[in-house]
Amino acid sequence: MPNLAQRSLAVVSCGLMSSGTLALGAAVPAQAQSRFTDTQGIWAQACIDHLASRNIISGYPDGTFRPFAAVTRAEYAAMLGKAFPNAPVVRAPSTFNDVPSTFWAASAIQNATRTGFLSGYPGNVFQPNQNIPRVQAIVALASGLQYPTPPSVEGVLAQFNDAAAIPAYGRTGVAAATAKQVVVNYPNVQFLNPNQLATRADIAAFLCQATRAPGAQALVPTQYIAGVRTTSPTAITLPAGQQIPARFPDAERIVLSPNETVAIRLVTAADVRDSQGRVVIPVGSEIFGQIQPAEGGSQFVANTVVINNRQLPIAANSQVIRTIRDARDPNIANIFRNAAIGSAVAAGIAGLAGDRKITPLKVLTGTVTGAAIETNQGRPATSIIRDTLIGAAVAAGASAVIGDRKITPEKVITGAAAGATIGGVIDPAVQRLVVVDANMDLGLTLTQPFTVSQ
Repeated sequence: MPNLAQRSLAVVSCGLMSSGTLALGAAVPAQAQSRFTDTQGIWAQACIDHLASRNIISGYPDGTFRPFAAVTRAEYAAMLGKAFPNAPVVRAPSTFNDVPSTFWAASAIQNATRTGFLSGYPGNVFQPNQNIPRVQAIVALASGLQYPTPPSVEGVLAQFNDAAAIPAYGRTGVAAATAKQVVVNYPNVQFLNPNQLATRADIAAFLCQATRAPGAQALVPTQYIAGVRTTSPTAITLPAGQQIPARFPDAERIVLSPNETVAIRLVTAADVRDSQGRVVIPVGSEIFGQIQPAEGGSQFVANTVVINNRQLPIAANSQVIRTIRDARDPNIANIFRNAAIGSAVAAGIAGLAGDRKITPLKVLTGTVTGAAIETNQGRPATSIIRDTLIGAAVAAGASAVIGDRKITPEKVITGAAAGATIGGVIDPAVQRLVVVDANMDLGLTLTQPFTVSQ
């Protein structure tokens, strides 16, 4: 008869999709090799990518991984089979009343129970579609991998501030897994949250640690690994002058007045490493700051970078962008296609007048990216304005978009999208435009050393 730890393992069979589609454990191989659209920059990204490359986990047909979704027992059983294909058989086969032979994970469940990772419930049921709590997922690994019990179970568990919440059946298994550095607690290593449902990211982290070769570098940030002996955090510094490749992800170019200041968000275009090759700022990290006037042009000045959900101060600048265009240029409409424009420019694009047809863009409102002027290429500017929800600054000069005609936009976004109606003709004042290439002009250089603790 299975012991308590083994029974808890049964609850652990946590897959990633149900109804026969395996998201985390066994999906389409090509999907497993791709980069997931919703894991960029999260704390478990490196681990998830690594397991996906080994076809241990995979994502969904839409290219997502859904790292914060729960995992079922059936899904977890499938993942365990892929992670530990050579696990020895330690039990006789079991037949569960709720797992017919035609069930998509029937074979994986049989394998997970025979190898000691999982067990069923009283009444000869497995409950394959039940979501698994963290404690059961951890105990399953301790049981199936036959981790030794540490000399002092309670001594190991004392490092968790919520150790009292660990159920009796799971205390030995959790202690054994913790001693093997398999337990990962994000965002606070001191809280196990044993009865909280395990997320897909949690399961990936557990499996990363359980499959890690001795002496290999952890793919999970060490500050989240329970049982790791922590000294003082390692501080890594990038020197002033360090280059940071960055780009503006929301448009092909930014067009603004030479005297305009707008807040925007960039993303790093590649990993930024220190002199020892350690990744300090991962690719895809967000960098916040503003484009502001500088020396006859415009310059992006960064103030904040987000790394693994941590906001850190940063001092970095782009080059001064001096690509200036005349707003009266008959070809200026081409500049505005697929562009983001500053609100001052939006208030004065008189060059797009008359019967011309344009494809507008996004409006930068001075603090955040504003509303997009929803149009299609070739649509008359008159109907664009009448049918569009536009930014407040744009509204001040919206009539300029269609020349000398007077218009009254139906709604104007002011602040948090409150509506207002305006009208009249505003004479454009903007004639010189700064044009910023979103991919080429926004590489950054640190103006002060940047330090991060790892």
